[in-house]
Amino acid sequence: MNKLPLIIRREYLAKVRNKSFVIMTFLSPILMVAMVVLIAYLTKLNDNEKRVIAVLNESDYFSNEFLTTESTSYVNFRDIDLETAKDSTSNLGYYGLLYIPKASDLEQVAEKSFFYSKDAPSTAVLSYLESVFEERLRQRRLVQLGVTTEDFAAIDEQFEINISTFAGEQNLKGINEIKAFIGGAFGYLIMMFIIIYGGFVMRSVIEEKTSRIIEVIISSVKPFQLMMGKIIGTALAGVTQFAIWVVSAGLLFLIAFAIFDIDPTVVNSDPNFASSMGGDMAPKIPNGNEMAEEYLKELFKLPLALLLFSFVIYFILGYLIYSSIYAAIGAAVDNETDTQQFIFPIIMPLMLAIYVGFFSVFSNPHGPIAVGFSLFPLTSPIVMLMRLPGGIGENGVPLWQFILSILLLLATFVAIVWLAAKIYRVGILMYGKKPTYKELFKWLRY
Repeated sequence: MNKLPLIIRREYLAKVRNKSFVIMTFLSPILMVAMVVLIAYLTKLNDNEKRVIAVLNESDYFSNEFLTTESTSYVNFRDIDLETAKDSTSNLGYYGLLYIPKASDLEQVAEKSFFYSKDAPSTAVLSYLESVFEERLRQRRLVQLGVTTEDFAAIDEQFEINISTFAGEQNLKGINEIKAFIGGAFGYLIMMFIIIYGGFVMRSVIEEKTSRIIEVIISSVKPFQLMMGKIIGTALAGVTQFAIWVVSAGLLFLIAFAIFDIDPTVVNSDPNFASSMGGDMAPKIPNGNEMAEEYLKELFKLPLALLLFSFVIYFILGYLIYSSIYAAIGAAVDNETDTQQFIFPIIMPLMLAIYVGFFSVFSNPHGPIAVGFSLFPLTSPIVMLMRLPGGIGENGVPLWQFILSILLLLATFVAIVWLAAKIYRVGILMYGKKPTYKELFKWLRY
């Protein structure tokens, strides 16, 4: 194994000195940041554009119901007919015209009301207008049934249940989904790294095989050493590139947000969230900015050390497993076109882990589907990371599941590397024939 470091060094230097590698290492974060900043800037410009809706109200209802917001303002037309109102709305460039006709009953008024616009109106605009009519109709119907306006206000009051731990600490709605999303981001990074750099390993093997350089190399190096050297060397080059991306993208984001005056944080203030609770153990319910601070505090409580440690472990083991398969495929074929029949079965568990992991972990992180996929070696590097933001132990991932997941990964890594090495040893010297799955199984018996 004394030649393994030399192979790793050769593969690493060959990758980092490649012109395309250098160009993409520095160009990729610039393109990524530019795309994100452009989207954020265009969104900011789009949000600054306010819709103006004209209202022609001929009825005795809806006097002050349509309130101006940050995105929509309302202009009242008076003492003009409908056709004139349409022409004025169109000529002034307003978004649309809400026409409320005169009638003896609110039900008839609502039935005959129209919203006129040049193009199909936004669903958000229609939803708001319809909610105003629904609210007024509901109130009117209850009054006809003998419910007073004060009673209606009490009936219509929104309710959100208070949530707390048994110790009296404030629980926050949606925090489990946020934690799963953070874990999913780590898992997604692992998936992308495996696909990108596993492909590098495969193409490197194919290139050396088709150029017949492999025949010279294999005379002095064992196939297993060559395969592992390619896998580890490419992984180190990928880690180098990824580290440069993270640092440079972070700096570029800070500079871009400062230049374009873009606020990367979005605070969702819900005034209805605040309510009071009695008793000494009642937690304080935050409101507005206080709520945002509570969410930030909760995120700071995440087990970052555990997440980083687990990310490294699952990344290394997951990458070694999949890149060994990529190397075996590269050795079995003569060109990249022939790899297509083998690539999909490799990518499918990764894609399954992302989609099934999100659905299962979001709804029930301790359910059988989430637990099963977090233990299955080909999906555990992604799904287990989605569960780990909840910690290990009580209310988190049981310790035995975490340990078992890593042990299964280690066992799978040993088995996959052993099988891949057998295919690599035979396939690296096979030329001119497109392999089938049947032949690959034959190679495993050599």
